[in-house]
Amino acid sequence: MTLTVSADLIIRARFYPLLVLALVLAGLPGCATSEESVQKSKGYYQEGVASLDHDQQKAFVSFQKAVKLDPSNKEARYGLGHILALQGKLPQAEEEFRTAIKLDENYSEAYTYLGQVLEKQDRWLEAVAAFRQALTNPMYATPDLARFHLGRSLAHEGDYQGAMEALEDALVVNPPNVPPALLHLELGRVYYKLGYERRAREALTKVTTLDKGGEYAAAAKELLTRLKP
Repeated sequence: MTLTVSADLIIRARFYPLLVLALVLAGLPGCATSEESVQKSKGYYQEGVASLDHDQQKAFVSFQKAVKLDPSNKEARYGLGHILALQGKLPQAEEEFRTAIKLDENYSEAYTYLGQVLEKQDRWLEAVAAFRQALTNPMYATPDLARFHLGRSLAHEGDYQGAMEALEDALVVNPPNVPPALLHLELGRVYYKLGYERRAREALTKVTTLDKGGEYAAAAKELLTRLKP
């Protein structure tokens, strides 16, 4: 069973805080037309964010308008990439995230989402590189997202020691942006692969407490049956 962070978590972690942040104007001082376009682009971007939950198509059109007015609006490009990824249009989503990164080489959120898109295309080593790049920015507000996905990618490639370190690092981020039950489940799986049965049992048992009756708890219970009493 493949489990990952849900789309609504991505939206909460990235989009909602931006509604109250002012975007930096990209136009030159004194250039009224350029400044007007940037302001309009900002408005369409915020309109798109406000529509994400209830009208994805409207949000997509708003982000498109924002990019047309200001091609350097990295947040609008991230929004387009987000919707394209949800629609399964992975190459197009990848293109938007890469464009956003070209606009801002420290755009950790775009690197993390790019990594997830690469995961879905079975390009795991490229995904690892993207997650690691996201973590080079000390100002990244949600590093546990990148560490979680880095851990999963490393585990997929058989680097369980590296996966364990990434997932354990994700655990110390407070407040968490990855559901704790999901994080402990992935860590329990890695401990199991490494032969750390006591740690695996502790992590998986915690999952059953954090996610009573949920899918993570069910997966944890199944794995617990494989551990020695």
